[in-house]
Parts: sequence; C-alpha cells; structure tokens
Amino acid sequence: MIYLLLILTLNFSCLEKKSTEKETHKPELVVTSKTYTLKFTSGIRSIFQDSRGNYWLGSTQEGVAVYDGNSFTYFTINEGLTDNQIHRIREDKEGIIWFNTQNGVSSYDGKLIKNHTSTENGISKNLNPESFNDTSRNKWAKTDNDLWFGAGMKEGVFRYDGQKIDYLDFPPHKVLNHNDNLFAVTSISKGKNNMIWFGTYAGVFGYNGNEFVIINDETLGFDRNIEPLHIRSILEDSKGRLWMGNNGIGVLLKEGDSIINFSKKNNLIHPTSGRKGDKSMPGTLEHIFTITEDSQGNIWFGDRDAGIWKYDNITMTNYTKEAGLLNDYALSIFEDNKGELWFGMVDGNIYKFNGKTFEKQF
Repeated sequence: MIYLLLILTLNFSCLEKKSTEKETHKPELVVTSKTYTLKFTSGIRSIFQDSRGNYWLGSTQEGVAVYDGNSFTYFTINEGLTDNQIHRIREDKEGIIWFNTQNGVSSYDGKLIKNHTSTENGISKNLNPESFNDTSRNKWAKTDNDLWFGAGMKEGVFRYDGQKIDYLDFPPHKVLNHNDNLFAVTSISKGKNNMIWFGTYAGVFGYNGNEFVIINDETLGFDRNIEPLHIRSILEDSKGRLWMGNNGIGVLLKEGDSIINFSKKNNLIHPTSGRKGDKSMPGTLEHIFTITEDSQGNIWFGDRDAGIWKYDNITMTNYTKEAGLLNDYALSIFEDNKGELWFGMVDGNIYKFNGKTFEKQF
C-alpha cells in the first residue's frame, strides 16, 4: 500500500511539473508584478484611461503600468511588449488596449499580449500574419474607427482598421537638407472634417481619406539651417485650429490657410534663442513636447525647459515649481472622464491640477 502511494505521488509530481513547464513556455503568456506605489523613474510619455476606468501609464524606458485605483500592474518586454519605450496607448471598440512602442505595435486583451508589428532596426517585420499586411504600402484609406500608430523611425504609419494592420508610406515630399528619419512620427491628432494629423520631426501630414495636406520647411518658406522644423507635438482643437509644438522655434498655429508662430506673437521666444535644441530661459515657450485641450477649451502646453503653460484663449499662464511641481518638464497631459487633468513628468512623477496648483499623485 505504501509502495502504491509512493508511485502515485511521484506520477502526480511529474505531471504537475510538466504542466507548469508548458504554461511557463507558453508564448505571449503575461506574468506581471504588482505594487501599491508607482515604481517608474523614467519619463511618463503617455497617459490613457480605458472604458473600465483604469489608468494606463506609458514610460520612456520601463514599459507600461496600469492603475486600477488600488495597485499598479506592469508590462514590459519580459511580458511580451515589443519595446519598453511607449509612445501612445489606445483602446479599440472591443476593449482591447493597444500600445505604440518605439519598435512596433502590441495589444492586450486582458489575458495575453500580442505583437503585431516590429520596426526594429528600421525594418518592418510581420509578427502576426493574420492581422498584419505589408503589401498595400501606398493604399491609404480611412474610417472613423481606425487606430493609428507611428512606425518607429520609418517614414510612415501603421493603420489598424479593426481587422488588420497596414503599413502606409507617407506621400512624396520634399525637405531642405533631407536626412534619414526626419519624417518619423512624433505625434498624432484627430481633427474635424475627417482629418487625421501626423506630426513628424520635419513636417506635418494631414489626411482626410482623399487627399493630403503637407506642412514642412518648403511650404512654410523656412531655411532649415537657420530655423528648422522639429515637431514633437500636434493638436487640432475643438475650434479646428492646428497647434504644432516644435523643439526650438516654439508653437506654430494654423487657422484656416494662415500659419503663424504663436510663441513669437506672444513674446515667448527669448531674444538670444538659438531656435534649435539649446536650453531655453524661464518664461519662454520654445520646446513643446505635449499639447492638450481640456473640456473647457483651454489649451495646455508642456515645455521642456519652462514648465507648463495654459492658454484660455485670451491670456497665457505659466506654471513651474512654485505651483507645486518638482520638475518643470511635462511629457504628457491628459484629461480623464471626470474632467481632471493629469500631467506625466520627465522624472516619472505624475500630478493632478486642482485649479490653482499641482498635487503629486504617484
């Protein structure tokens, strides 16, 4: 009897071990860690609230954290993401969360992470044959339910139409002193009249389903050697105005067919500015890495060197460390479904704005 029990115990132990090994080596199985405080120390590049009320936080080096109101759960390349640098987070109509990383596009259905594309080393790789299509590179199309993603350092975008992902090259364009990767996507914004806008380092592409609008050095008449475009953020607001944040020359504002330098008009470019990547003085608006409109119609800007700016369509207000911030550099600004504004900073801290000052959340 003792011998029989021993044999059964050994057999059960072997079966349990085999089952565990099978689960551990299961591709795309998500194994995550949880904490009750946010452990990110790199910048918060993307903030998003899903339909269930969870907050998704995309970092510049450490992957994604999701906050359910109690604890944080983390997703990195170890859990299957294509990269730990997160550019953009979105949700489709099925409730699936999508991550635009530096090296491709991943999705999470609540159980598994799937990688659909990879742009590592500038090569577009097909990781998920049933959902990825690389044969229609110039067959641009558009629907209301599309999700759009940057393609790493490639000069084009990924479009997910609900069934498959297409890689699309930008149309032929010209730029002064063209260098590689100048048209890699840095920001995306939906607009009126069926328009989708893509901000890239050296210009802007607008697409309405039929034709393109191109804004670059040539169309603006800029000399790239003196005043180069280096677009890092873009927003079409509820009034149809297009805001373009540059890394060096401030904010460009397009209203109808007119484009002006909004920063220059409001005396927010320092007289000694090199108008390139050099550090700016306090009280300026020269290096804008994020732009958002809140539900009251205010436009918010995150400047690399000079803190957070609010434009109420009449006056500009500047918020810096005196308003409660530990760091003046905001990488992301997001309004949640309660109308509360969240600010993701370059040091990994996250703040909410209480109407007057900033309160650190994580």
